[in-house]
Amino acid sequence: MTYVVTETCVKCKYTDCVDVCPVDCFREGPNMLVIDPDECIDCTLCVAECPVEAIYAEDDVPDDQKAFIAMNAELAKAWKPIIEKKDAPADADEWAKVKEKKHLIEK
Repeated sequence: MTYVVTETCVKCKYTDCVDVCPVDCFREGPNMLVIDPDECIDCTLCVAECPVEAIYAEDDVPDDQKAFIAMNAELAKAWKPIIEKKDAPADADEWAKVKEKKHLIEK
């Protein structure tokens, strides 16, 4: 089992999770993060650190977010690792309240 970043992260891109990851499994895209399933060791540390609750255990991903399991695996191959916390976008708090953002993902 691995952990999965879901739609809530889109345009929020808080990186609190990155700081606690012992294996640097996060990858950074233009407006969200993903987890590389081949690197994730299922430690659960990132879940509690995400201020918008965007990270789930693969088995617990809500039904309407299941597409993000494959999307994390796909994008993790294309995006570069992020290994330290960065400032969130200036409008991250506003985007955290938006529910449907999948169409906004920049690949």
